[in-house]
Amino acid sequence: MKLHEYQARDILQKYGLPVTGGGVATTAAEARQLAEQVGKVVIKAQVQVGGRGKAGGVKLADTPEQAEEVAGQILGMDIKGLTVEKVLVAEAIEYQKEIYLSAILDRGTKRIVMIASAEGGVEIEEVAKTNPDAIKKLAADPALGLQEFQARELAFSIGLTDSKQARQFANIAMGIYKIFVETDASLVEINPLVIKNDGTLQALDSKILLDDSALFRHKDFESLRDTAGEPEAELKARESDLTFIKLDGNIGCMVNGAGLAMATMDVVKMFGGEPANFLDIGGGANAQKVAAALNIILSDPNVKAVLINIFGGITRGDEVAKGIVAALEQVSRQVPMVVRLVGTNAEEGARILADAKLIPASSLGEAAQKVVEVARGA
Repeated sequence: MKLHEYQARDILQKYGLPVTGGGVATTAAEARQLAEQVGKVVIKAQVQVGGRGKAGGVKLADTPEQAEEVAGQILGMDIKGLTVEKVLVAEAIEYQKEIYLSAILDRGTKRIVMIASAEGGVEIEEVAKTNPDAIKKLAADPALGLQEFQARELAFSIGLTDSKQARQFANIAMGIYKIFVETDASLVEINPLVIKNDGTLQALDSKILLDDSALFRHKDFESLRDTAGEPEAELKARESDLTFIKLDGNIGCMVNGAGLAMATMDVVKMFGGEPANFLDIGGGANAQKVAAALNIILSDPNVKAVLINIFGGITRGDEVAKGIVAALEQVSRQVPMVVRLVGTNAEEGARILADAKLIPASSLGEAAQKVVEVARGA
């Protein structure tokens, strides 16, 4: 779950990290009131897409009157299909230098890695392309966590040789690490972290991505979710407790189990097909969930054929078959469907599906080959 900048800023502030003054406004009048408290401000559109500045969604305001005028211009703007409903009214800071700092999960090393660069203010991916030596990484110990001496070494590695700056940087890095762990985040980023004219550091822009799988431990975070930028199919999938990711292919996939779903997509590609989605209906899926899954898949106009690959363990084949039949009665689109159904109650499932005019397959290889063939002919 991606947070807005103002939400990330509030979390950083809660953990005692230096952030800009100001707040969020939903009207031009509120923006003026905040500017009266802060002074010179920058008005930032709060939409979860990049390119806000280029689209005119980030502007400076020297006075409260100007802040009201600018906020009125930005509120209601359309930025890449999203309407601006809130703006962050943030204190405008004069500074000398921009730094990049983040905490991210490195799945390769299975550790939380701190990333820092003296080249802040731009996307870290761009820095990695143009000047990879400018990116410094430090892996925290899984048991001990990030140690203060490590954070200071990270500061030195990006040229912060002043002892006061290095200590403040270390404190900020330790705070980011703590936020990452305690919120079950997948990314906590400050870009830029600036060195002000007085030599102190301050976070100007921040980003936090939360792990959806851990939200059950943070019930209060659910209220922070903004669904405006999420695809409708993914919203429906979450409502039905399905794991769904849209892809660019034309073969819809409905599978039970994440590992089997990945294997199914691999085999489809091996036979020359392109999956349209990753969809895991999970263990013990009932007919209602299966019907919801099939409806989500068929809502994609790119889907020319569907592969249903069910290995019945906890999930019963007859329940899956009932869901397929129920979904076929509801959907408006009809596309060829290949079904491979094995395991618990597979025979009963096959009997239920016998009159549904689906294409049966006894193995994953056979199913993938058949679905690629019918997708090409569709």
